[in-house]
Amino acid sequence: MSLPLRNALIALAITIVLAGTVAYAVNYLNDARVADLSTIEDQLSIDTLSLDTQFSLLEAAPCDSAASSTALTGELSDLGNRLAYAEGQLGSNDAQVVRLKEQYSLLEIRDYLITKQLAAACGTKPVTVLYFYSNAGDCADCDKAGYALSYLRTTYPSLRVYSFDYNLDLGALKTLISLDKIKKGSLPAFVINGKASNGFTSLPDLEKLFPKDALATSTPPKS
Repeated sequence: MSLPLRNALIALAITIVLAGTVAYAVNYLNDARVADLSTIEDQLSIDTLSLDTQFSLLEAAPCDSAASSTALTGELSDLGNRLAYAEGQLGSNDAQVVRLKEQYSLLEIRDYLITKQLAAACGTKPVTVLYFYSNAGDCADCDKAGYALSYLRTTYPSLRVYSFDYNLDLGALKTLISLDKIKKGSLPAFVINGKASNGFTSLPDLEKLFPKDALATSTPPKS
């Protein structure tokens, strides 16, 4: 076998191995993403059932369900982070991502309604934040606002932050947007304990929108 032919065969073999490795890696990552989305979907189903149970508890013994509602807040936050990662990997227009975001948004709205019912029935004073954003390239400050809210939620675990993609074609979300009078051109938009505000400049300015001492009474994580 001539030297040029041997080199050509070696090069071909290396190319085949590299192509096979890349194909395996791509398939593995795709499988992992699909598995993660399936896990998110399963957890959404479980949390939805949990909320349905809480609605039933509210009818019989409203204040007894307060603890479980608080526990669900952490799960919602974790699900939201994982869903945001999946969206970043697969794109905001991926059909499965859109469906999961719709389910997650409904779950958030239902949890928000439970929180309001508990506040009315049991005298609790939660600090709730509805955050409306767009990732369609038409909201320059939405990323910064999202990071600021993530920081506040981590620093003050008792905050109840609900994030909504303004562009989702979801009836319940459109009703919420209409009730709070949120306009697309005003994003990012916040509704903090029922009071709406538009735009984002800085974390200190965002903190000023909260009720007096609302953040101070929250318990920051131990250092």
